[in-house]
Amino acid sequence: MRLGIQLRVPLLFACALFAATGVVAQNVTVGDDESLSIKGFINVSLFAQDQKFSFGNGTNAEFPAPPEAETDPWILDGDVRNTRLTLAWGGPKLENDYKINGVVEIDFHGGFNGTSAFADEQATPRMRLAYVDLVKGKTTWRFGQAWSPVFGNIPASYSHVAFPLGYGGGGVIGWRFPGVFVYRDTTGADSKIKTKLTAGIMSGSWNGPGDVTSSGSAGEASFGPQVEVRYDWEAKNWSLYAAGHYDQKDLSGAGVETPDDSLDGTAIEVGAKWRKGAFSVQGNAYQGTAVAHIFGNITQFGDVSGWGGWMQLGYDFNKRWTGYVYYGVDDPDDDDVFESIGSAGRTHNEMYVLSLMYNVGRYGFNAEWLHDTLESGRAATETDGNQIAASVIYKF
Repeated sequence: MRLGIQLRVPLLFACALFAATGVVAQNVTVGDDESLSIKGFINVSLFAQDQKFSFGNGTNAEFPAPPEAETDPWILDGDVRNTRLTLAWGGPKLENDYKINGVVEIDFHGGFNGTSAFADEQATPRMRLAYVDLVKGKTTWRFGQAWSPVFGNIPASYSHVAFPLGYGGGGVIGWRFPGVFVYRDTTGADSKIKTKLTAGIMSGSWNGPGDVTSSGSAGEASFGPQVEVRYDWEAKNWSLYAAGHYDQKDLSGAGVETPDDSLDGTAIEVGAKWRKGAFSVQGNAYQGTAVAHIFGNITQFGDVSGWGGWMQLGYDFNKRWTGYVYYGVDDPDDDDVFESIGSAGRTHNEMYVLSLMYNVGRYGFNAEWLHDTLESGRAATETDGNQIAASVIYKF
């Protein structure tokens, strides 16, 4: 048995290496009734910016970080951190028609190896997903780290993949959490409109008061889970969903009790897609309170209420070239921001993106111009930022 395991481990690494270097992915048999699919993509971006961005520059740039640069601001760099590797196990079959699946997924947005001049060419892998599925008929139970149900429609872009356009500042919300999830198809095979129910009970999350990387946030201290429910409708050329979120935070932390130390987080969200011929449109909108941990309210951790939304229009010039126009906005309540965050808090953000995408087989190209305007402080000071990016992707 030990010899079999020792032989399989090098085989898995070899398969991952061949996939990453361009060989077409294959299913690998890892047992009598199990298989392993190796998939993902290689993503390369060249970008120029005239302003520093949050959550970073390059492929994770979302909104400008004040103050605005005025003298000689432009930078030019490359970024490969969107590159992703996914290992998906299928099987085995169990009694009573149950089946087990599993997924592990990584990218390279986990920071850099060191702080030297060579560090930005040595990106650190980051765990994205790790879960086990128990499947029977139309129902899937998922155990592990997966996407929260409010993570819905995603704007098309090859320059912003791991950090989508509008994420945390332009209406796109949701995050990955450990938890228990259930997915249930609720219509018959012959129905013209397919429906699906998704629910998640996930670990708590917040920014402090303790060590946020060691179960020390107010989310874990509340001793209560995050709860989300989503319902989807899908037909031939359109889809629609509605989702809700609830959680509770203990702001004084574990082992401490103070008056009014409980903070509820709530959100409702709707999203839609529609396609007719060469035209397409997609988007979503949300209203939420105290939901910075799912990237709401311009990602500001406090008792802040607000709304956000985005829309992306697409037009297929032919079967390979598509043009996109994107607009996203996030607008928290100013008084909430100043009371919870302080006088320098972020009060409004808007993102505009024009892009041209080319696809042929497993290959794709994306040229993109992003402009973002952030308002912050009591004087509503505007900080503008621009990013021009060209990206290539190979999907395996």
